[in-house]
Amino acid sequence: MLPYAAYLRVYEPLSAFSPSERVSWETYAGARDRPRRASALHAEHGEAVARLIGRPPIPAPPHESPNAYLRRVEDVLYVCPWQSRLRSWMAFSRFRGATPLRLMERFVPITIAEQTADDFDRFKRRSGSAALRTHIRTSTWHVPTSWFVPFDDNERWLVLDGEPPAGSRAASRNLIYVTSMAHARRRTARALQIIRRQVGEAGVTSEVEDVARWLEEFHPHSLVELDYGGIVHLMDDEKLQADHSVAELAAALTGLETGQEELAFAMYQRVTLRWRSIQLLESAN
Repeated sequence: MLPYAAYLRVYEPLSAFSPSERVSWETYAGARDRPRRASALHAEHGEAVARLIGRPPIPAPPHESPNAYLRRVEDVLYVCPWQSRLRSWMAFSRFRGATPLRLMERFVPITIAEQTADDFDRFKRRSGSAALRTHIRTSTWHVPTSWFVPFDDNERWLVLDGEPPAGSRAASRNLIYVTSMAHARRRTARALQIIRRQVGEAGVTSEVEDVARWLEEFHPHSLVELDYGGIVHLMDDEKLQADHSVAELAAALTGLETGQEELAFAMYQRVTLRWRSIQLLESAN
C-alpha cells in the first residue's frame, strides 16, 4: 500500500542540467528497465520500505538514486530527479529533531542515527546550500492549502479505478495538476499580493511565500505538478470527483480581491474543512 502522501514536483527541461547530466538523463529516458510513471511511486516506496525494515534499518540510501520522473512535451524532455538520498536525509533530520531520544531508539539505533546525521553534515559542508534543493516536496495525510495556488482547475486530470491513463494498460487511480512554471509563478505572486493586502495573516502568507521561493529556484521553463499520490485512497470516487480545491481557493482569492468577503470565506472554508477531515484520519483507530 502506498503511503498517504501527496507530492509537489518540479520537472526541469534537459537544458537546465549540466552537459554530463543531460547525457545521463537522455540515456535513462531510453532505458527499458527504468520505472515507468504508472509504477514509479510503488518502486520509490518499495525501496524505502526495504531499507527501513532491514536489520539494522537504513534511514538514507548510501548513494543517490539514479531514477527520475519524466515528461515529454513537444519533444522536450523534462526531468524530476527522485533525489531519494537527499530527501531521506532531510526527512530523517526533521524526524530526529521532533522525536524524544528514548522513542527514537525504538525506530533507529543511536549509532545508526548519529552516523546518518554525520553523513548529511559532511554532504552539506562539501556540496554547499545549492545542493540541498529538492525537486519533490512531500506532505502526509493532506495537501497543504498553499500547494493549490500555482494551478488552475482546467489543469486537473482525474483517473478513477478501472480507467487506464492514456498510453497505459494498467489502471491507476490518481488526481494530478500540471502547469508551466510561468503560470505557477504568476498565480503565486498574485495570491501573495492579495493575501498581504487583504488578510495579512502571518501563517497563510508565510506558507505561500515558501512555495513562491521554492519555485524561483528552478529553470523558468520548468513544469510544476501536484500529485495527490496515495491520498486518493482516503477518498471515494464521489469525493474525488467533487474535489475542486484549486478552483475553490482561486474563487476565495478573487473574492478577497473584489471585496466579496462572504464568498471568499465560504470558498476558503470549504477547502480547509475538506482537508481537515482527511488529515484527522491520521489519528483514527
